[in-house]
Amino acid sequence: MKVSKIENTKRNIVFGVLLKIYQLVLPFIFRTIMVYTLGIQYLGLNGLFTSILQILNLAELGIGSAMVFSMYRPIVEEDDERICALMRLYKIYYHIIGMIILVGGLILTPFIPCLISREMPDKINIYILYIINLGATVSTYWMFAYRNSILNAYQRQDIISKVTIITDTLKYSMQLAALYIFRNYYYYAISILLSQVLNNLITAIISQKMYPKYKPKGKLPKREIHSINQRIRDLFTARFGGVIVNSADTIVISSFLGLEVLAVYQNYFLILNAVMAFMAILNNSVRASIGNSMITKSLKDNFKIFNMFIFIEIWILGFCICCFSSLFQSFMILWMGEELLLNYSVVFMLCIYFLGYEYVMMMSVYKDASGIWHEDRYRPLISGLVNLALNLMFVKAAGIYGIVLSTIISIFLISGPWITRNVFSLIFRDESLRKFVKQMIVYLIVMGIAAVFVNLICAMIPNSGIITFIIKLCISVFLPNMFFVVVYFRYPLFKDSICVVKQMFSNDLWRNHRNA
Repeated sequence: MKVSKIENTKRNIVFGVLLKIYQLVLPFIFRTIMVYTLGIQYLGLNGLFTSILQILNLAELGIGSAMVFSMYRPIVEEDDERICALMRLYKIYYHIIGMIILVGGLILTPFIPCLISREMPDKINIYILYIINLGATVSTYWMFAYRNSILNAYQRQDIISKVTIITDTLKYSMQLAALYIFRNYYYYAISILLSQVLNNLITAIISQKMYPKYKPKGKLPKREIHSINQRIRDLFTARFGGVIVNSADTIVISSFLGLEVLAVYQNYFLILNAVMAFMAILNNSVRASIGNSMITKSLKDNFKIFNMFIFIEIWILGFCICCFSSLFQSFMILWMGEELLLNYSVVFMLCIYFLGYEYVMMMSVYKDASGIWHEDRYRPLISGLVNLALNLMFVKAAGIYGIVLSTIISIFLISGPWITRNVFSLIFRDESLRKFVKQMIVYLIVMGIAAVFVNLICAMIPNSGIITFIIKLCISVFLPNMFFVVVYFRYPLFKDSICVVKQMFSNDLWRNHRNA
């Protein structure tokens, strides 16, 4: 069966964006409903459970990606027997993972109250709620999860997105009834379990109908299993640090500062995550084209493309920083009220965190496209462990400031410099790292000037409602982009970048770029 890469890529981007918008807007609405129906503590409790289960999900890290990657060649070669054997191995691994998560989760159960500082919501059984959430996670692995591998390998993530939209609609309908009609958090949690089971069943049925010849049977040679396991280990260590950073912050805040502080912090982080999600879609959509370019073009040409990619992303990040710094507090006042605001200094620190995180992500595009996972495997792990250690050191003395500062330190002193060094020592060996760093400093200075300029203007406008927020939004969208145009108009990469953006959905993203 021939895979139409272009059509599948377009479908995946369209439905991926639709799903991401759906999964961002609806939880945003439900956070609001939960605050006004059950209270702020339930938001914190929800975030705590999510982070605990992310830690338990460490057992999976790398397996799904490694197995799907292993299917690409046999699909091209139409080696059905090997694909079936891979599915069988995938099924075995996922059943084992489900058992590991179940046992680990049950062992952790008695200690759940220790992860919550200060008061908990009244009249709830924390253990029952935790077991329900644990069941939803375990069902992900035990109920036909291996069937998803075929859809992913054939680049039909759009099918998965469509099914998720349907099942999420059912979930959100049940959650709306749980919050608004029954005001019952148990029903809210049960809806997560039911929708996850339904999602797996529908996806498995569709996958079976589309690709009926693939069944989990047969065995792979020991050498190939060893190769797959090595790839899993590399991906595991590479992603382990990211899970620590994302989950440890939440758990530490809950354990030392309480559920209310956690809920307020996550309100801010929800907005950051929304933008990060769309940045991830952008990065994922160009990764394959960059990977193709790394194979078909010279390193010199690829370095030109690399500089262009960095320039475009820095422009986008600069625009985002201006909007975050000038609009965060105004938006939070409209959404949650002044009593649930963090200090503006935390907003500033979150902007720094966002910038560092996205820098690492855009460098990771080249790391992944070049396949240097093995060489880069310890960077996220060490960065994550340092972040966790600093969290525990700073949280009592500095509170929420210490949590965000710990993450900033781990990114800017460890992860960022390390991945930059890897990209230049392993990919662009003949190019000047010092020159690149100087260019990045120039970009940061321009970005900083734009942010200060926008914030000074927006500060003159009082927070007096939706009209003034819209005015600030227009200023934050228009001014930084005009400033960047004025500064970079004569910059050599500016015109080349315009051409690249115009070709974003062409067959070859980089084919017709103007040589600098």
